[in-house]
Amino acid sequence: MINGDTKQTLHFLCLENETFPNNGSLELCILKQAFFLGTANLVEEIEHCFQKNGWPPAWRNGLYDMHHYHSTAHEALGVYSGWVEACFGGPGGRVVTATAGDVIIIPAGVSHKNMNQSTDFKVVGAYPEGQPWNMKYGRPGERPQVDEEIQQVALPQADPVGGTDGFLMKIWI
Repeated sequence: MINGDTKQTLHFLCLENETFPNNGSLELCILKQAFFLGTANLVEEIEHCFQKNGWPPAWRNGLYDMHHYHSTAHEALGVYSGWVEACFGGPGGRVVTATAGDVIIIPAGVSHKNMNQSTDFKVVGAYPEGQPWNMKYGRPGERPQVDEEIQQVALPQADPVGGTDGFLMKIWI
């Protein structure tokens, strides 16, 4: 069941650095306890919610333990088991803990990395419809091409949790 009381949100910009483009105009968002933990099958509920809001689930697993980003798509991560400490923005970036029931929405270009996790950590990943994702690692030669790609990524038509009335639609205008 979706938690309609997502007053606990964390959102911040990840600015460009020497290695990663990040995204100076769209904030990374963490919707704390967007889903109730007592749900019988939390992963299926998250996937269903993402799907109905135009963010089809793409995979289930964990989060890479290397800095990476996507220059052609935004990304949503729905934590359905355990916890993760993730770094956003590249080395020296902001480290945030997400737990089961949380949703992280990562703008195109923002580096993310798993710094630490519980043994039972699991997440479902999704991208907005029509945004084929790629993998970039902050390697020499990626820029300026990825900077141009990031600028071309369209805003999603809905928040992966709250739909057209969701939190993301209020801050990614």
